[in-house]
This record gives sequence, C-alpha cells and structure tokens, in this order.
Amino acid sequence: MAKKSTNNLVSSIGKYSVLVFFAVIALLPVVMSWLTALRPKSEASANPFSLPSRFEWSNIPKAWEVGRFGDYFINSIMVTIPTVIAVVVLSALAGYGISRFKFRGRNLMFYTLLLGLTIPFQSVMIPLFYQLNSMGLLGTYWAMILPATAFGLPFGVFLMQAFFEDLPNELADAARTDGCSEWRIFKDVMLPLAKPAISSLIVFQFMATWNNFIMPLLFLQDEDIRTVPLGLLYFQGKYTRDLSLLSAGVAIATIPIVIIYVLFQRQFVKGLTAGAVK
Repeated sequence: MAKKSTNNLVSSIGKYSVLVFFAVIALLPVVMSWLTALRPKSEASANPFSLPSRFEWSNIPKAWEVGRFGDYFINSIMVTIPTVIAVVVLSALAGYGISRFKFRGRNLMFYTLLLGLTIPFQSVMIPLFYQLNSMGLLGTYWAMILPATAFGLPFGVFLMQAFFEDLPNELADAARTDGCSEWRIFKDVMLPLAKPAISSLIVFQFMATWNNFIMPLLFLQDEDIRTVPLGLLYFQGKYTRDLSLLSAGVAIATIPIVIIYVLFQRQFVKGLTAGAVK
C-alpha cells in the first residue's frame, strides 16, 4: 500500500512538473512583453531581457495615443464581431445539416469544405485583391469581413459537424415525436448542447480575426478603417524602433483576446465536464 502511494506521488510530481514546465514556456514571452511595456525606453534598448529598474506606467497611455488605438479598436470591433457571428452561425447550420441529414453529395460537400483548411491565404491574396477591387469593396469593412468569414468556415464546419455527430440521435427522435419541427430541434435541443463547441469556435475565430495582419494591410487601404495590428507599425521606422512603446501596444492589443478567453473559458470547461460525466 505504501509502495503504491509512493508510486502515485512520484507520478503526480512528474506529471505536474511537465505541466509547470510548459506553462512557464508559454507564459514567459507574455510576462517579458508586459515587463518591457513598463520599462523605460533606454533600458529596453540596452537590455531587453533584464528586469526593469522602475516601472514606466506612462508607456501605456502614450502607446494608446501614438498608436491611435482608440480609432483602431473601433475598426477591429467592426470587423471582428460580424466575422465571428457569421462564422458561428453558418458553421452551426452547415455542421448540423451535414451531420444529421442524408442527401446526395453530402460527403463531397464536406470534404470540399475541408480543402479550405489546406489553402494558405498567401496563395490567393493577389487574385482575391483583384476580385474585391472589381466588386468595389477595397477600402471598406466588407473587404475584411467576407474573406475572413470564408477562411474561418472550413474549421468551423469541421468543428461543429464533429460535435453534432457525437450527440445521440435519441434526443432528436424524442423531440420529433413530441411534434417539433427540424428547425426547433436544431434551435431548442441541439444548439444549447453545442455550447462548448460554439464557445471554442468563438474564441478561435475572434483570435484569428483580431490578430490578422496581412489581410487588413492589403484590403483596408484607407487609414481611417485600419485595425489594431496595423497600429503597431507606428512604433518602428526604417532605422529605429521603440521597444517599450511597441511592447505596450502589443499588451493593449492582447487585452480583448484575454477578456474573450476569460468570458468563455468557464462555459467551455463546464460543458466538457458535463459531457464527461454523462
């Protein structure tokens, strides 16, 4: 008995040591970025990896003003929120339809959508630029919303289809017996059970759209509608760059992602736990 307890203790120590090791690796760049954001400019240029001698709290409001983050935050929200809503709604509908209904060409449709996961944006950005230009969408929010939605759908449909596929058919059959239409079965029975997958998709799509740099750089040519990642360009020039203000800008840009993750993390974990218990 004592030997078994010792083995369990050693196993737990080894497991948590590995977890702590990877947690440190993941968190170290974030901590260093925040420390650099609060470091005086002279110290950041001399030794970026040293601990700050004092905290320069004025870097945050200065970065907000220099980087024009007030305007860029609004632009990023105007682009990100519609994109996330469109991807979640369309992915849920398509994933449910593909997983629950039998129709000709279903597998072909699904695998064609999955091909979108293999297509990098760099391979289509030039023809996409000319396509958006011919449609008169360059320099508008739609030039970012429509392509971002298209590139988010393959993963979204794959995620939602896999989740709906695992839900028991007896739930839909019971609701159908009670007289529910297919739309009500989807909206009132299946969709609430898919909250863990929806929460994950919201987090992933929000991060991908909010952090996107190349797409708004190419398609949002008007300075007044550029997004937050482009605001970081203000902190570096051809020969100089301000590491303190650049890190402060990065810290500001990551705040919405942290908020979204915190808001949906509990629901995501709760859904996974409930599924495991059931």
